[in-house]
Amino acid sequence: MTGARLLRGLHVPGDPLVLPNVWDAASARVLVGAGFPAVATASAAVSAALGYPDGHGVPADEAFAAIRRVAAAVGVPVTADVERGYGLPPEVIAERLAEAGAVGCNLEDSDPETGRLVDVAEQVEFLAAVRAADPELVINARVDVFALDPGTAGPGVPGDGTGAAFEEAVRRARAYLGAGADCVYPITMPAGHLAAFVREVGGPVNHLHVPGSPTPVEAAGLGVARVSLGPGLHRLLMARLGELAADLRAGRSPYPG
Repeated sequence: MTGARLLRGLHVPGDPLVLPNVWDAASARVLVGAGFPAVATASAAVSAALGYPDGHGVPADEAFAAIRRVAAAVGVPVTADVERGYGLPPEVIAERLAEAGAVGCNLEDSDPETGRLVDVAEQVEFLAAVRAADPELVINARVDVFALDPGTAGPGVPGDGTGAAFEEAVRRARAYLGAGADCVYPITMPAGHLAAFVREVGGPVNHLHVPGSPTPVEAAGLGVARVSLGPGLHRLLMARLGELAADLRAGRSPYPG
């Protein structure tokens, strides 16, 4: 079985694939050692680790080099968060993912330059082109309706958790699945919408677990097929590193005991 088929098969509604996203080879090895059957990168964490801002801040060559190092370090399928593809054509995105050893990817439906949602028809064409370039690639299509400032998301598209935003998110998700996406990812969607979203979309859904949101076990009960943590683990560990550094600066040992 290819890595892509294995990854796709792990997306089971009600028994989701849990992906505590990584940022480098070392963090990927830790998660594989803990028993996780696949690895996902988080663009915000990778960018931070490389010293760049998120949102296409990292040069494409560096982004794909980071993916390559992760994929080379582990023996499980790797799916990569490549934002909106760093401005590359769909066929080049697919080619570079394959060269890096990734069998899946996240693709966003907002423009990092403007902070606005891309027109649905344009995003459908984009996703379909990536799918055509690599029929095996596992595509996780991000739906950014709830992630954007309501004032900049686009005309008639509130991002504040209203009914109109939910309807727009469902519309986009259905369109992306129809274009060939394997899973849809309504990032930062209010937790109260999750069960209804799963029902309305009728396809695999990726839930972002953040503090206060449904846990992986709770999300499984709502029918999700994938649970991500995004840059959450990286931020937790960086905060802990700050605490240890403060102890050391104060003359204390950072080691327990």
